[in-house]
Amino acid sequence: MTATAHHFFADPSPVTDCAVSVLNVGKIYAEAVTALENINVDFPRGQLTSLLGPSGCGKTTLLKIIAGLLPPSSGEVLVDDRPVAGPGPERAFVFQDFALLPWANVLRNVAFGLKMRGIARGEREEIARSYIAQVGLAGFEARYPHELSGGMRQRVGLARALAVNADVLLMDEPFSAVDEQTRRKFQEDLLTLIAREKKTFIFVTHSIEEAVYVSDRIVLLSPRPGRIAQIIEPAIERGGDPDAIRRHPVYLDTVDAIWQSLKTYLE
Repeated sequence: MTATAHHFFADPSPVTDCAVSVLNVGKIYAEAVTALENINVDFPRGQLTSLLGPSGCGKTTLLKIIAGLLPPSSGEVLVDDRPVAGPGPERAFVFQDFALLPWANVLRNVAFGLKMRGIARGEREEIARSYIAQVGLAGFEARYPHELSGGMRQRVGLARALAVNADVLLMDEPFSAVDEQTRRKFQEDLLTLIAREKKTFIFVTHSIEEAVYVSDRIVLLSPRPGRIAQIIEPAIERGGDPDAIRRHPVYLDTVDAIWQSLKTYLE
C-alpha cells in the first residue's frame, strides 16, 4: 500500500477501457427541479466506481439513468458504445430496499432474473445455488424473505444480480440498512467479489469511509443540480489484511481530504 498522499487529488488516469460512458447528461423533473446538469464521466471496465456527494445531489438519479430506469432530459448513456434506451441484460441493479419477492424462497428469488430470460429450471437453479453459496447463504435456499435478517436479504439481492451474469452491476446504497458490523463484512466481501467476478460496479453511497474503502474511483458530485466536482482515485492497494486498510494513513488522510472538500458545500 503506497503512502503517496499527494496522489489523493491528482488528475484521474484516462479511461482506456470504458464499460459505461455518460455524455452531457442532464435531468429535470416535471416540477422544474434540475437534478443533474452536464454530467460527463466514464466508468472503467472491471473496476468499482462510487458516486458520492451531499444528499439530493442526484447520485441515485444518475444510477437509475445508467440502468435505463429513468430517461435523461438531455445527453445519453453508452454501455459498450451502445446507447441506453431502457433496462438491458448487460446491467443488473441491486436496490437499497432489497426488492425481493415476498412469496418466493431464496432459491426462486435468486433465480428470478434467469427465469425471465427463459433459462430452463434445472440450469437456473444450479446457477442460483452457486451464487447463493458465494454470498454465504448455502443452506438457506428454502427460506422466505420474512425469515431472514436485513443483512441476509441484502445478500439475496446481490446473489440475484450476480446470477444473471451482467457485465455492469449498479448498486444503490446496498449496505445502508444493515448494522455497522455487517456493513464492514459486506464491504470486505465486495472487494473479494470484485476481484473474482471482474465486473464493472457502479456504487452509490453516502459514506466517505465506505467509498474510500471499496472504490477504485470516486466521482464526487456537487449539490443540486448535481455536477462532477472531482474524480478521485484513492492511492490504496487492496489485498492482504482488509482491516489494515482502515488503519493506514493513506486511507485516513483520503477520508479526511474528501470530508474537507464536501464540508465546503455545507457551510
